[in-house]
Amino acid sequence: MGNVLPLATESVDSSSSLPDAPEPQQTQVKDPNSKQAPANEGAPKRKQQPKRILGIMPNYRAVSAGAIPPPPTAKQAFKIATQNSFDYSSFVFVGLTSMIAEGEDTHKSFGKGVPGFWSYYWRGFLDKTDGNYWVIFALPTVLHEDERYFAKGEGPILKRAAYSSTRVFITPNYHGKNTVNVSELAGRAIAQEIGRTYYPSSDSSVGELAEKWGYAVLRDAMTNTFREFWPDIAEHVLHKNPKS
Repeated sequence: MGNVLPLATESVDSSSSLPDAPEPQQTQVKDPNSKQAPANEGAPKRKQQPKRILGIMPNYRAVSAGAIPPPPTAKQAFKIATQNSFDYSSFVFVGLTSMIAEGEDTHKSFGKGVPGFWSYYWRGFLDKTDGNYWVIFALPTVLHEDERYFAKGEGPILKRAAYSSTRVFITPNYHGKNTVNVSELAGRAIAQEIGRTYYPSSDSSVGELAEKWGYAVLRDAMTNTFREFWPDIAEHVLHKNPKS
């Protein structure tokens, strides 16, 4: 397993070539001093996305099926990036992946034991945090892209799976129109490029960076798919309220 990862184009309307998306957000002028409408507002209870899945996984980026909140302000996007980066589960996740990477001796120059584990840990945490702020806050604020995940919540399983997994390539802008998800694709690439400054040069070839970038984007796609189907899993498999 590799080391721990956080992982200005013209907008295009791709609704005709990609799985159906929820109804576009209503165009609204953002008031920096106003509070954002709850992400669950207007969503049926059984389709609501919780702030945390299974009490562990942070889910602050998810918007419940049927809810159409206004685009986040820069302050709100920064808060979501911070919540995702410094949630207690982030420290645990990076610890687990660092332990695996150290055990597999992914970067031999890091060594083994406690010193080796620490070498993996701080770099892995920096990877994850750096990527979050580029993808969730910095680029979306500049490009006016809404990086939250808007759940469909209903429809054929394959169609929902295709929709959720392709949100890493397509996302709504502040006017509710589908556009290429530059924030995700470029944000992960920028984070990997920055990583070259603190990883050994021998472990930062173009091929390895491309592999890390692909892993980060794939991880985000899988996370979106899990978010999409969590309310169904909770209700029909675990027989519990998705929000609990």
